[in-house]
Amino acid sequence: MAATTPATVSEFHYGAVTPIAAYLMACLGAALGLRCTTRSLRRTHQNRRAGWLMLGAVSLGCGIWTMHFIAMMGFSIEGALVSYDPTMTLLSLGIAIVVVAVGVFLVGYRGSSPLNLGVAGVFTGLGVAAMHYVGMAALHTHGTMRYQVGAVVASVVIAVVAATAALWAAVSVHGVWPALGASLVMGVAVTGMHYTGMSAVEVHLTAATPVSQSSASLMSFLLVMLTGPLVVLVVAAVIVVFDPDVVLGEGGWSAPETVTASRSGRRTPAHAAHSAYTAYTTQQAQQAQQARQQDAAAPRHPGGGLPPTQHNWQ
Repeated sequence: MAATTPATVSEFHYGAVTPIAAYLMACLGAALGLRCTTRSLRRTHQNRRAGWLMLGAVSLGCGIWTMHFIAMMGFSIEGALVSYDPTMTLLSLGIAIVVVAVGVFLVGYRGSSPLNLGVAGVFTGLGVAAMHYVGMAALHTHGTMRYQVGAVVASVVIAVVAATAALWAAVSVHGVWPALGASLVMGVAVTGMHYTGMSAVEVHLTAATPVSQSSASLMSFLLVMLTGPLVVLVVAAVIVVFDPDVVLGEGGWSAPETVTASRSGRRTPAHAAHSAYTAYTTQQAQQAQQARQQDAAAPRHPGGGLPPTQHNWQ
């Protein structure tokens, strides 16, 4: 067995640039995911609701994955070259999107009861942690990587808590500013999970090499891999800002409180108020229509007005 030597590992090869950029991408993905899920709750058409939920899941999954690999740009091993397996890298992206989609659709259609939220949060959190460690398995170097069990467990717990909070916020937080605040908090949780997991890494080199982390080929590979998810996030942002249903004037809207009440089976005060308002406006519209019909059926004077009455001649 070849002798190994402990290597110095750093997650901040480019200083604060990569952590800040990674955090911003996590916030962007979270914000888009929240807004898309909110839009889905206002849709009564199942196809449109599913479309918004899927867009939210893809946005959130891409945001988490993009955060991970932007942060990995700052990962370096002193005296060793780092490379990535493209297949494993893409597999980690697929895992991120699928597990987030399962959680989002579960709470989007079945509601945010403690049981649903717990199941969805645990599944999604474990999936996000799996995405992280599959992405780490894609990393190749001249040596072996080991993990400190305590830090790994902590990163998984953070992932589950962050996923549960994200899914709760997705169906409970409405409005631009509350969603923005929630996305900032979620960005901290997701990025914290990543760096907690990275703190568990120990590298033992089997052969010293004179190559440093300043390899242009590694940076080019990561940039190419990031292009697709970044484009998806930009497209999702455009769709959220210019909602097709609003621009085209299409219907199928309902109040978020109404949808939440119908999923949970409870009639909330907001639901009752919305129903009363709808009944009132419907009655007013019917009365206005009847008045127009009566006016149209009334006989007209040759001069264009109504026929003279006795009061008019007095």
